[in-house]
Amino acid sequence: MRIGFIGVGHMGLLMCANLVKAGHAVRAYDVAAASLAQAVAAGAARAQSVADCAAQADAVITMLPSSPHVRSVYGGHSGVIAHAKPGTLLVDSSTIDPLTAREVAFDARARGLAMVDAPVSGGTAGAEAGTLTFMVGGSGADYEAARPLLACMGRNIVHCGASGNGQVAKLCNNMMLAVGMIATSEAMTLAAKLGMDPKVFAGIVNTSSGRCWSSDTYNPYPGVLEGVPASRGYAGGFGADLMLKDLSLVTEAARTARVPVLMGAVAQQVYQKHSADGHGGKDFSSVILQYLKG
Repeated sequence: MRIGFIGVGHMGLLMCANLVKAGHAVRAYDVAAASLAQAVAAGAARAQSVADCAAQADAVITMLPSSPHVRSVYGGHSGVIAHAKPGTLLVDSSTIDPLTAREVAFDARARGLAMVDAPVSGGTAGAEAGTLTFMVGGSGADYEAARPLLACMGRNIVHCGASGNGQVAKLCNNMMLAVGMIATSEAMTLAAKLGMDPKVFAGIVNTSSGRCWSSDTYNPYPGVLEGVPASRGYAGGFGADLMLKDLSLVTEAARTARVPVLMGAVAQQVYQKHSADGHGGKDFSSVILQYLKG
């Protein structure tokens, strides 16, 4: 297929490269010249603008930082919707609020375009290996149309329901992840400061009722697990500022839905302080530093 890929930052670049490896003709665009140059080096052709990227494509994939970026790239006289030919498949893999996803999809369908929201889980390691999980919102037909493309970049592709539901799944999952990471950080730090060997305590937790992904796979306490960000100064992984962004989207969505998310709101504040303390660029498991420093 002829694919336009807009947004080739850390995640988008790796996803774009996998589409090239799969044999697709990819034209890339990014406002950051350095990122675009990396995409070209990975085998993509250079598009001159959003409009140029969309006009020649059978499918357009976007990986953008936030809801305003998605609205800007898709909307307006120079956006994707205005320049994509009827029947073009649009796939937005950004993590944004569900309302924006639904409104952009509505505008796309009004112009004869198919669209799904397909946020991802798996981080840069999953993007590089082509093992991402895609949480897809959209009609069944649009999901089936997008599935072969998504399979070039991911291993687990789940249809979550109507437009916007991919974002719902991503945000609610990440709220649980953030709360679990904070709880694990508190418990690990408390056990250590009360005299428990962190490795021994982690072993007990991971065969007991406190077990969770944050404890057994991504433990935040330094020295407990090898190959995780805690073993390399919290470099790489999923940034704390990205988790803060997702938690901010969660609390706003919860306000709109009039659903209390007390733990989600607390987690948002914990990560906001963590970012304000200068740790936003570290992996989100570095939130344990809020407790280790005490």
